[in-house]
This record gives sequence, C-alpha cells and structure tokens, in this order.
Amino acid sequence: MIAIRRVALPERVVDDLEELTARIPPGDTKEARRLWRVSRAVRRSLRAGLDVMAAGRGYCMYCGDGLGSTVDHFEPIARNPGRAFDWLNHVLACEYCNSHHKRDLFPVDEDGNSLLIDPTAEDPLEHLFLVLSIGTYRALTAKGEQTIKVCGLNRAQLARGRETAVNQVSALVLGWWAARELGDDGKRRAMVWTLLDQPHADVLHAMLRQAEMPGARAVFRVDDELIKLLRAPELAEDLQLSGGAV
Repeated sequence: MIAIRRVALPERVVDDLEELTARIPPGDTKEARRLWRVSRAVRRSLRAGLDVMAAGRGYCMYCGDGLGSTVDHFEPIARNPGRAFDWLNHVLACEYCNSHHKRDLFPVDEDGNSLLIDPTAEDPLEHLFLVLSIGTYRALTAKGEQTIKVCGLNRAQLARGRETAVNQVSALVLGWWAARELGDDGKRRAMVWTLLDQPHADVLHAMLRQAEMPGARAVFRVDDELIKLLRAPELAEDLQLSGGAV
C-alpha cells in the first residue's frame, strides 16, 4: 500500500456529487445504494479521476497487485450512506480486495475514528513496515494491524509477488544507472517507466525509504552498490519527472 495523491474533479462532477448527496435522506442506506446504482455517468467520472490517481496502469489502492476494477467506498455505504457520493470517500480497488476482503468492514477505535489506513489521506508507511526479504507487512500501529487484517495484505500470493518485485526493482535500478552512465536517455526513460508501471509499487517505495535507514544492507539484504543507487538524487528526480509519487 502506498500514499496516493487525490486529484480535484471537474466542477460539473462536484456539482453532481453534491446534488446526489442532498437527495439521500439521513441514514437511508437503501436510497443511497439505489442512487449509486443508477448514477452511471457519475460513477464513470469518479472512476476516471481514480484512474489518474492510481499507480501504474490503475492498480488496486489496497493490494497494489490487481488492476482496479471497482470504485470502492472507503467508509461503506452500510455504515455512512451520506458519504456515498463523497469524493474523499472513494478509492480504486480490485475485485478480489473489494469482494473477498474489505467488503463492508470498517473497524473504528473507541472514539469512532477509522482504524483503516486511507492511502489517499495518509502515508501507509507510517503504519506499516514491509519486510522485503519475505514480502510481508509488519504493523507499526493499531491502524496498521487492522489494515493488514481487513485488506488481507499478507495473503500468500501478495507476499510472493512482492518477493519477485524486489528482484525486478533491483534489476531495473541497476539498468537505469547503466543507461544513465552510457548517456542512453531512451533506455533510461524506459527503465523508469517500467519501475513505475509494474505492480507492487509498495516495494519500490519501501526500498527507497529503507535505503535511507541505518544498516540498510542488513534490512533488506542487498549490496552496497544498490543501496547507493536507491539513495541517488538522480533516481528520485527521474521518478518524479515521470509522475511517480515517491
């Protein structure tokens, strides 16, 4: 899971969302679901905005592996129908995360505050630590613990995918540097594009973050050369210029 920058919607879409919200009677889950179901044009506009925000080719904002196929309500309609058309309450999710894991689950603390990480409003790496050597998350906070559980972030297929992604990112970073040293701008850009386009963007983000930690070599078992390249300001600049949220 990575931090996602939320974009602004066109004014006409904002107006439509406000009008639809005003039509939902307080607490009326049934009407909120009906309006959501029939408002196809609005749903398409929301999806378009989320596609712009999502990593790579529109990967799920929870697992980062599957392509986002559904617009998910972060706080479910069943809990808060008044947020059915709240732009700040929508994320892009794959069918597996939406239907088999998160569903209508929304744990809260004793004060009613969410215990799920909203990747569009906070940095998940403040609550989660990705153990790159085995591809699983370790919770740093109660919010991290609940997010791992509810979103199934440590399911076996995701852990395996992240392990593979560590090797892919390492190879691409080395290829990026070699292309840069040779002055091959086309290949350099291709390496950056592939880094940003592949699934499991959380692996790239975690490697960049952990490379700055003391004892980085022991943290995720890579050599000093790769750590040096991950720390290189030129890499960060290339990723930012290519639109990467790193």
